[in-house]
Order: sequence, then structure tokens, then C-alpha cells
Amino acid sequence: MSGASSFRVACVQNCAGPDIDENLAAVEDAIRKATDEDAALVCLPENFSCLHESDGSYLEDGYTEDNHPALPRLASLAAERDVWLLLGSLTIALPDGRLNNRCVLLDNEGRIQARYNKIHLFDVTIRDGQSYKESALVAPGGEQVVAEVPWGKLGLTICYDVRFPHLYRDLAKAGAHFLTVPAAFTAKTGAAHWHSLLRARAIETGCYVFAPGQCGRRSWGRATFGHSLIIDPWGEVLADGGEESGYVIADVDVDEVDRVRTMIPALTHDRPYA
Repeated sequence: MSGASSFRVACVQNCAGPDIDENLAAVEDAIRKATDEDAALVCLPENFSCLHESDGSYLEDGYTEDNHPALPRLASLAAERDVWLLLGSLTIALPDGRLNNRCVLLDNEGRIQARYNKIHLFDVTIRDGQSYKESALVAPGGEQVVAEVPWGKLGLTICYDVRFPHLYRDLAKAGAHFLTVPAAFTAKTGAAHWHSLLRARAIETGCYVFAPGQCGRRSWGRATFGHSLIIDPWGEVLADGGEESGYVIADVDVDEVDRVRTMIPALTHDRPYA
């Protein structure tokens, strides 16, 4: 494995609403504090810059990647603080009138190094009556993304993707040492499944998992679970963000990926079956 043998990662946890300036100010403050603690990679949640009550409001915003207000601000901050930033997801307007739910990776000079459009869209009806149909306006991505970072390779996913383990296995087989799962998990499903799913993805792949999540309740009632997690390749939780806004931080021993995969080389043990 190339790159440094250790680094410090942080996951920011915020409670975004419709005010982009307010949301960006909150995450910028958390990024500054995390880099004061020597974080070299800081990961932000899904929809960290704006969470609307209605998906149609994202169409009204009409932000393309070229004019989204979050990108120049955070690119400038990445360069100022000499930090890699995972912008968990931005809602990007497409020419066909739909949207992409897009993760963007910025390097420590503020340059875009990777983009990932969410593949699996959140179309669910929960027993308490909550219903979501992300596919009504969001176009699914169709490509897995593994990005080079100074410490190895980073596999990009978003939120609902976590329920599709084959994606994570494919990312690991494509060389990923670290997996990112920025999310705005509902409080209901998060309490039931968040920790179990993320620990399973780490254990199955022998990867570190960095999962920044939104927290808190919005004025229209939507509650997100929080509990941003940093998990090692053995499935141990190194940091848990709880329920409040802020960030968590942990040291990553890159060589632990190889040690765990040597003990349990499951990625090499696939066999055909009917």
C-alpha cells in the first residue's frame, strides 16, 4: 500500500436546513476546528449545505456544479487549511430537468479529484407512515468511484447505498482501503440499522469506514439520526458523533487494512454457485 502509514480523519455532523449560508458557516467552523486537531481528511454529510422540505425546491435552486455556492467556499477553505475535503453530497441540476445527488472530493489545494453520483435512490415507505421517493426527481448514477488520496484509495458512496453490500465489495476489490458513507439517515431507520450496516460493510471488506451523518430535527418535522461513525477494518467503532452537531475525529492506521485482510482474506474467497 502506498502513501503515509497513518493520518487523522474527521467526520462533521450538522443539522442542515434550507439556508445555505447558515449551513456552510456551521460546517466551515467544524472543518477549522478539526484541522486545528490535525485532521488531514474531513468528511461532510449528505446534503450538508442544504436540506429542503421538498425535493422540488432543489430544482428551484437550479444549482449546477459550476454555480453551486458551496464549491468555491469549500475549495478555498481546503487550500487555506491544507486539508482534503469530502463534500458528502450536493444536489446538482441536470439539463434534462432532473438532479444528481453528487459527492465531490476536493484535494488540499481545493481541486476536484473525484465525483460520485448516488447509485441507489431512497424510495421507501416506513411503517410509521414516512414515505420518500428520491427517484421522482433524482437521476441515479451508474458508475462506482474509487479515488486516489495520499494514504491509499477511497471508495465513494452515499447514504442508501449502504444497504447494497455488493457495491462495497466491488469497491474493495477495485482497491479501496477506505469507504465513505455520507448520509442524512432518518431517525427511525438509523436507530434500527445504521450501526449494524456500517460495521458490516467494514467487516465484509476489511476497509475503514468514514460515515458522516446529519443530525437533529427540522421545523417541518424531518429528524435525522446523527451518530457519525469512524470504523476500523475489524468493525470496531473508533468514534461516534452521538446526536449533536459537531465533529468526531480518529487516527487511522493504514496498515491495519492489510493486517485484517491477511487474517481473513474473504475478498479472495469468492466461489461460483448456481
